[in-house]
Amino acid sequence: MSTRKFLSEELSRLRHDILLMSAKAEENIGKALTALRTLDSELAKEVRTSDAEVDALQHKIDDDAAYLLATQQPVARDLREIVTVFKITGNLERIGDYAVHLARAAKKLAKKKDSPLKMQLTAKFPAQEYLVKMAETGQLMIRAATAAFLTHDAQAAREAAAIDSKIDSEHKELTEKILKLMKKNPDLVKSALEILQTSNQLERLGDHITNICEAVIYMIEGTHEELNE
Repeated sequence: MSTRKFLSEELSRLRHDILLMSAKAEENIGKALTALRTLDSELAKEVRTSDAEVDALQHKIDDDAAYLLATQQPVARDLREIVTVFKITGNLERIGDYAVHLARAAKKLAKKKDSPLKMQLTAKFPAQEYLVKMAETGQLMIRAATAAFLTHDAQAAREAAAIDSKIDSEHKELTEKILKLMKKNPDLVKSALEILQTSNQLERLGDHITNICEAVIYMIEGTHEELNE
C-alpha cells in the first residue's frame, strides 16, 4: 500500500472516530439535562458511564493521530487536519465533562427529591424552558461543527459558531431574570443559584464548540480566526 493511500485511510478512520465521539458527547448533554429535570438518578449514572467512553475515544484518537504524525510526516492540509483532531478531541472531552457535572447535580438532587428545574419559581419565569433551549442549541452546534469538520467546509464552521449567539442570549436573559428574582424573593436564592450554575455550564459549552469551529477553519484555510468575539 502506498504511503499516501495509507495516510488517507487512516485520516478517514480518525474522522469516523471523531463523529462517534461527537455523537456521544451530544447525547450525554441531552441525557444529563433530562436527568436533572426529572431527578432520574439511573439516567445520571448512564451519563457517567458514557463519559468514560468519550474519554476512551479521546485517548484512542489522540494516540492514532500521534502515530500518524510520527510515522507519516504529513504536510500542508493533512498536517493541519491532524493538529485539528487534537483540538477537537480536547474540546469534546470538556463538553463531556459539563454533561457529567449536570448528571452529578441530578444524582445529588435526586437524593433530596428536589430539583430547582422542577420548580418554575414563578408563573412568569419558566427557567426550565431557558435551559432546555440552551441545551438543544448546544446539541445543534455540536452536530453542525462536526459536519463542518467532516465536509471540510469553512463557511459551515462559521455558521455553526454563529449559533452560539442564541445560547449567549438565552443565558444573559436568564441571568438577568434570576438576579431580579433573588432580590425580590430571598427564600428562592438557593434554587435560583443552582439554575444559574447550570446556565453557566451550558454557556461555556457553546464556547468550546466555537473553539472547534475555529480549529476547522484553521484546518481548511490555514488561518487563525477568532469567532464570536
